[in-house]
Amino acid sequence: MLTLGIETSCDETSVAVTEGRRVLSNEVTSSIHLHKKYGGVVPEIASRYHVEYIEEVLDKALKDSGKSLNDIKLISVTNGPGLVGALLIGISVAKSLSYAAKKPLVGVNHVLAHLYSAFLSEGVPAKFPFVGLVVSGGHTALFLCKGIGEQKLLGQTQDDAVGEAFDKVAKILGLGYPGGPVIEETAKRSSRANNIPFPKSYLGKDSLDFSFSGIKTAVLYYVRDKAHKGTGKKISAALAADICYSFQEAALDVLVDKALLACRLNNTNSIIVGGGVAINGRLREKFEEAGKASGIKAYFPEKRYCLDNAAMVASLGEEFYKKGHRSDLYLAAEPNLEVK
Repeated sequence: MLTLGIETSCDETSVAVTEGRRVLSNEVTSSIHLHKKYGGVVPEIASRYHVEYIEEVLDKALKDSGKSLNDIKLISVTNGPGLVGALLIGISVAKSLSYAAKKPLVGVNHVLAHLYSAFLSEGVPAKFPFVGLVVSGGHTALFLCKGIGEQKLLGQTQDDAVGEAFDKVAKILGLGYPGGPVIEETAKRSSRANNIPFPKSYLGKDSLDFSFSGIKTAVLYYVRDKAHKGTGKKISAALAADICYSFQEAALDVLVDKALLACRLNNTNSIIVGGGVAINGRLREKFEEAGKASGIKAYFPEKRYCLDNAAMVASLGEEFYKKGHRSDLYLAAEPNLEVK
């Protein structure tokens, strides 16, 4: 069946048309350039951007897929978690289309869509059970997945998400926003001779929860006390690279170690990673290295499906629809929607 997906949970405006796990079109436009000078997403700006561009993105997604609204059999939309104003734009459009064209409607949890986004990529087996790791600017969580929509939360961040920590460290170093790509690129310029021992928080034996506020604060103190040394002068490019490298290594080690521990505790040898931080090349290298030693295989989505996109929403919505899930015109934006 052909599904139209709509995603507006944060700063990406996206519409896609899918047929099962086959992506016919996946249009994405982002307001991130408008948020850069603020060092983070401004909800009002994001919402206004969605209003301005959602119709254009919708038209392009249908055109690129070679389909019309009459061909669509299901409309799937993100209804949480996310920014409430941003969510409302996508939901309003989805409900309007559902009502006007008499198409069934399904609301989709944004975190779950990231969790199953790897299934859109060739070579990723849809085999259960597996451990799912969602890593993004707003979420860091581990799940045991036994089937589509059948998952158990194993652990989550108790403070900052890992992507949020990247953003804050980049801000401390004056590298700009978003932090993930710029820290990864800056870390590549490190000589690795000056490995700074930033703390790794494991929260106790066999804990599957995360904490990244401590390492972010450690970077702040290091820059203030060791680098600036009270002078207020800008740190050198070489030292900035060493800080980025050491921070990234420590933060990513925790992600990999926790995911492997979750596999061992739950007797599975497969991990699927989703979310914006899954783009990070060093994270992929670390999982590959760990997999050779442990026999545990990690799978990643194609990079275009790691960031917020409507293809993952459409595909998962179809899976839910086939399992009997339905939404109606009372579907609401739920900014704190939890995975059930």
